[in-house]
Amino acid sequence: MKKANIEEWSGILVYVECRKGKVHPVGRELIGEAWRLAEKLKTSVYAAAAGARLDDVSGQLADCPLEQLYLFETEDEYTPVVYEKIITGCIEMLKPAIVLIGGTHEGRALAPRLAVAFESGLTADCTSLEIDEEGNLIQIRPAFGGNVMASILTAQSRPQFATVRAGIMEPVTAGHFQKMAVVRRRMNVTDGRVRILGMKETERGDSITDQKILVVAGRGVRKKGDLEMLRELAKLLGGGLASSRALVEKGWMSPGEQIGLSGNTVSPQYMITCGVSGTVQFMAGIKQTKNIIAINTDSRSRIFEIAHYPVCGDLYEIVPKMIERLKCKSFE
Repeated sequence: MKKANIEEWSGILVYVECRKGKVHPVGRELIGEAWRLAEKLKTSVYAAAAGARLDDVSGQLADCPLEQLYLFETEDEYTPVVYEKIITGCIEMLKPAIVLIGGTHEGRALAPRLAVAFESGLTADCTSLEIDEEGNLIQIRPAFGGNVMASILTAQSRPQFATVRAGIMEPVTAGHFQKMAVVRRRMNVTDGRVRILGMKETERGDSITDQKILVVAGRGVRKKGDLEMLRELAKLLGGGLASSRALVEKGWMSPGEQIGLSGNTVSPQYMITCGVSGTVQFMAGIKQTKNIIAINTDSRSRIFEIAHYPVCGDLYEIVPKMIERLKCKSFE
């Protein structure tokens, strides 16, 4: 694809993922982040969505700071090659300097295709985004197993592509923004190699991403059987049990129960971490948690840097007392 001069590219485009006409929560998060970046660049924010049944999407995003919303209606839900052609055409038309995409299954399949199409760079699973003095996007993400935070620039090509996980950025809040223009287009793009014959929704069990209260087990848990104590605490609180990567690697917890960039991003109202030291990857996965109670014997643990209520002590002394108190009649 023929490249244009970098100076010709401006604005920020957010790809808004939709399923059955419902906007994925990461869409509003990316729009909020795009608006923050756009204020620094003195530029505009656009959004694009593709798929079937998009009639209500403009209403769901009516309170967002968008200059234009592009709705590309298709016969079927997500098909990689078809969506790539649609969004590639949108990018060619708008020439945005930055394209933000959710780090979902769909986004992770779409973003690399777009980056290749424009011969540009892509940074996946960013935890933070900033703008440098020259107007380049600083894409920040953990590297080397979470031991360092890498700042990545795509200075020589446009657009600058970045994916961000759901729950990492603060979602946009309703405001008195200028009314956005909505552009609807019916697409007849087809892919002869792939054809969707049908779709079936699978039932999902209780996910840690849906919990309002989480108890998190870390490396400080001595043996697998001790997890039952933490599971009991979570049950008494009306929440669920999750873990850091260390216990998943030991085989004590399942990957679906892991928090962090290599696991799940969560945003509960309350979280109690038990024996969690707080690696960069883990803390990136709890960025939007409202209240963090951290229990650890090491006062220098990194988790204490972000905990709202740091408790320096032994979880084997503290957790049983919490369970006992919760079982008391005065707490029923």
